[in-house]
Amino acid sequence: MNAPKSLKGRLFLVPTPLDFGCTEQAPITDVLPTSTLATAAGIQHWVCENAKSTRAFLKRVGQTHPLIAPLPEQSITELPRHVHKKGDHQSGFDGKPLLAAALQGHDVGLVSEAGMPAVADPGSSVVRAAHDLGIGVVPMVGPMSLLLALAASGLNGQSFAFVGYLPQDAAERASRLKQLESLALKTGQTQLWIETPYRNAAMLDGLIQSLNANTRLAISSGLTLPSAHIQSHTVAQWKKGLKGPDGHTPAVYAIGP
Repeated sequence: MNAPKSLKGRLFLVPTPLDFGCTEQAPITDVLPTSTLATAAGIQHWVCENAKSTRAFLKRVGQTHPLIAPLPEQSITELPRHVHKKGDHQSGFDGKPLLAAALQGHDVGLVSEAGMPAVADPGSSVVRAAHDLGIGVVPMVGPMSLLLALAASGLNGQSFAFVGYLPQDAAERASRLKQLESLALKTGQTQLWIETPYRNAAMLDGLIQSLNANTRLAISSGLTLPSAHIQSHTVAQWKKGLKGPDGHTPAVYAIGP
């Protein structure tokens, strides 16, 4: 006798294009496979970082695959703001209430503003809650800026760490950069972080002033776009006036020996 089919829905981790906040957008079919687009089009219940960007994403999906429900009928729930600021686990957030639809048999999609949710973005608490509730978790295929930047950096891809955002204060940032450089040079482990567009210039200036001349610094911005800007050089070479990312595009930074 066959076992009864589970009545629970599944949690789909749906990556989004990396062009959020950029002045140009890549054709969505260039960065997301058909299977991911079709899955997104078939989901009506969403947990997200930002409702506005999620609606914009679904509008783009709908241009290639008919949505299961019109945008006004989509159920879109934002993660609380304190989860964004403190992180999923440091804030002690319980994501179970956000999965009520899955417990009722509906598939739920988890999205961030750009790239893979729950990696360098909020959402891991929802994924953990799904496991605790016995809800299947299905990661979909799509772009992830950290791994694209790492692959393009020429730095160690066998051992690496993502360290989030660095301090905004110049002195604190310089101290943190020294710590990360020491760890990278001692262990060979690539250190990666991200930065918001308007702080790119200050970040590059801080890197040039703080790091050793022979340390390799890779910076990637506009990934998956025709205007992608990817460079990997020693700090000594950067000091000669190489152009860094502009003030309009998020960037991924990586350092190592």
